[in-house]
Amino acid sequence: MIAFSEKDRKETQSVSNEEMEQIYKELQTPYKWGAVVKMEHQLTDCPTIFRKEGLWYMMYTAIDPSAEKMGYDTYLAVSSDLLHWEEKGKILTRSKEGWDGCQVDAGLALMDTAWEGEHALHSYGGKYWATYLGGALPGYETPPLHIGLACSDDPTQAKEWKTKAQPILRMDDEDCRWFETFTLYKSYVFQDEEETLGYPFVMFYNCKGAADMPERIGIAVSKNMENWERYGENPVIDNGDIKGNLISGDPQIIKMGDLWVMNYFIAMSEDGKCTAFDTFAVSRDLVNWRKWEGKPLVEPKEEWENTFAHKPFVLKHNGVVYHYYCACNDKEERFIAVATSKEM
Repeated sequence: MIAFSEKDRKETQSVSNEEMEQIYKELQTPYKWGAVVKMEHQLTDCPTIFRKEGLWYMMYTAIDPSAEKMGYDTYLAVSSDLLHWEEKGKILTRSKEGWDGCQVDAGLALMDTAWEGEHALHSYGGKYWATYLGGALPGYETPPLHIGLACSDDPTQAKEWKTKAQPILRMDDEDCRWFETFTLYKSYVFQDEEETLGYPFVMFYNCKGAADMPERIGIAVSKNMENWERYGENPVIDNGDIKGNLISGDPQIIKMGDLWVMNYFIAMSEDGKCTAFDTFAVSRDLVNWRKWEGKPLVEPKEEWENTFAHKPFVLKHNGVVYHYYCACNDKEERFIAVATSKEM
């Protein structure tokens, strides 16, 4: 495990109130379009998106709640306008055996992090990559879960990705920290060309150290995408001191100028009622994050999303901000929705 010192923390330049407000305004998406991916008899989740040759591609996951041994599979969809999506097919299927036999919940890795960038999916070693939440037990994210690695030679085709035989991070690794020894969840991997942390590949992921512990977000780093080590002794996003906090999860990293922005969601329970919403944090060094304490970026307001509006993927294209998220309601529906900065 790589450690960073308290001296390093104190010497890091802080993010100002003005910068936080500016980023909040930049991320605003007040116009809710509604569902963009909604599968019959399936609960859809966790969008990640890239662009290639004028088309947009979404990797997302789905789970059939009526199945006897339910669990996540991963799918691909395509769009020409970011609003209308067509399902192309399954790209990561549960094998029914092994450490990931019942759960394969994947998200794209090495996407362009630049705000208003090309939104390209970058390759490494001649392959395109994804990391995934994997588990051997059926159900909805049944612990223990680990983080796996998958690759493809063409991410635009609905064909099965190849998975690495063993997890790249486990909840029982020797270098596991106190906040991740129970289970690991969603991960987001990107390439940092400046090697801010001394490594070209950086992973943020949420996890928890005990069944009754809130989920927190930590860092891992790698030189080659396949061998990973933890960075730091503590989480970098920790909302455990907030009353009723259950989850800080599903981080997405983007770069605005010299600032790193992490979009993530918070799930809370208050007076027996659970809710979830999207928010963000800002950093100059990828380690010290200032959390936004104002209004959520997206929260459950409409009748069709009256329980959760969470798990963000945010991009800006042609002057319009698109905030994709998982919407849930009291009809037990779960689907991918989008909100935009302009009325579409």
